[in-house]
This record gives sequence, structure tokens and C-alpha cells, in this order.
Amino acid sequence: MSEEKKPEGKVEQTVDQAPAEEVKETSEPAPETTGEPAAEAAEAASGEDQAADKQAPAASETPVAAEPAPDAAKSDAAAERAAARAARLAARAAAEPTGEPASAADPSAPAAADDEKAAKAQAAAEARAARASARAKTESAEPDAPKVPSPNQPLLDRLVEILKADVGEDAVVDAFINERDAHRPYVVIHSSRWPQAALTLRDHEELRCDYLRNLSGVDQETHLEVAYHLLSLTHKKEYCVKVKTDREQPSIPSVAPVWPTADWNEREVYDLFGIDFPGHPNLVRIMMPDDWVGHPLRKDYEPLDPEV
Repeated sequence: MSEEKKPEGKVEQTVDQAPAEEVKETSEPAPETTGEPAAEAAEAASGEDQAADKQAPAASETPVAAEPAPDAAKSDAAAERAAARAARLAARAAAEPTGEPASAADPSAPAAADDEKAAKAQAAAEARAARASARAKTESAEPDAPKVPSPNQPLLDRLVEILKADVGEDAVVDAFINERDAHRPYVVIHSSRWPQAALTLRDHEELRCDYLRNLSGVDQETHLEVAYHLLSLTHKKEYCVKVKTDREQPSIPSVAPVWPTADWNEREVYDLFGIDFPGHPNLVRIMMPDDWVGHPLRKDYEPLDPEV
């Protein structure tokens, strides 16, 4: 019976333990087949299995030792990114000015700049000559047409005539038509003649300026002035009167008794421009506090606190 089992044990060894035998060939010689019982053959097979188990971890550890490939790939990617970043920085530095003089960067730059300036100067001179030539041709071909008088010029002329006749020849300092303001008649009245001129404007039958639409102060730097916008509800006509005053001691007689609208408006001009209105019933500040220093709408106003 033992001789019959030997072939079976040997067959199992050759079939099941073939990989182990290949590993053991490198370390140990194959056991010789003797006529031992099947138990000894099984022990030999189990020993071979243990040897194969010992060799298996060593075989599996071999790929682990060779795993630095992903790290190498990461390092390669990082190197590529660093190279790209360096290339971008170099391109930006090349595009930005280096602060070096133009002559150091390009010796021909001054000559090119001079040529460009000369070309621009020549083009400008040619353009001026062309404009002058065109203007000369226009002047020689067509003389200036006479200016069309304003439709309100007769109204202005009559206003000046009435004021000079009722108030005095020196009452009207200047008179003109403001074409930008719908051809409104403007007259400049001397400040000393203003109270009497206001009464004439309100009460004269041809004027009847019974409504003061508004008045406003103006700082002209050389002097201060107040503009009065008058409306005749009877004749549906509009006028503007200006009264000038000195910057150092600005003073214009009040017309609040003539037109009640002037009451608060004169207080506002006094508050913001510092113009005094003798004859006003209650000339006090209307916008700024009573202890406020200066007048904010004057061009020479200097605030005590720049942040306010």
C-alpha cells in the first residue's frame, strides 16, 4: 500500500506546489524521492509550503520598493509649473519699463522721438495754415452779415429810458440782452439808486414788475453782486436787474419792503456771501449757525475745519 500512495503524494507535490518548487530551486535543492511513507512526503510538502510563504512577502515587497514613480511624476509636474511661472515672470519683466534711460535701451530712440516731434509740428503748422486759408477765403467771399437784433431789444430800450427818466441818468450802469437766457433784458443799477429804481420797476404803468421771482448772490472775485429776477404778471414780461457791491464792505439796500419775497432770500445771501442789506427787518443767518465763522459761498472762504 505504501508503494501505491507514493505516486499520489508525488503527483500532489508536483501539481499543488509547483510555484513553491520554482522559488526553492534558487535556494534549496529539490528533495530526493525515497521510499519513505506518505507521512514523510506530507511533512516535506508542508515544509515547502512554509518556505513558499516566507518567499511570498519578499516577492510582494519588491514592487513596493519600486513605488517612487508617483512622487517622481509629482516632482516633474511641480518642476514644469515652476518653469512656466518663471517664463511668465520673465515675459512680464520684459514688457515693463526697466527705468533705464532710453539711450541705454535703444541708442536710436532719441532720433526717432525727434523725428516724431518734427512730424507732429509740421502737421500742426499745415493744419493752422489750412484753417487760416479757409477763413480768408470765407471772409473774402462773403462779408459778415449784420447781426439780427434781439426781439426784446425795444423792451430793453424802453426800460432804460424809463429808469433814467424817473430815477436819474446815473441809475443805469449797463444794459444788455442775455441771448442765452431767452433774450431776457438785463440792466445793472447803481447800488445807491437801487431803492428808488425798485419802486419804479414795481409801480410804473408800463413795467408793473409786481413779482420778485428770486434773487441770488454771485461772487465775481473782483466784486460781489446780486441778481433780481422780476416778473410782470400784468404784462407777462420778465426782466433781470443786477446790483454790484464792494468785496471788502459789501452792502446793498434791502428791497424786502418792496417785494416780500426778498425777506428770506436776502437773509440767505447775507448768510452765504456776507452781503449786508440795510433796511431789512430781520437780517440774521438763515442756514448756518449764528457763531459760524465766514461765508461758505464766497470764493475766498477758508473753513476752520477742512473736513467740514
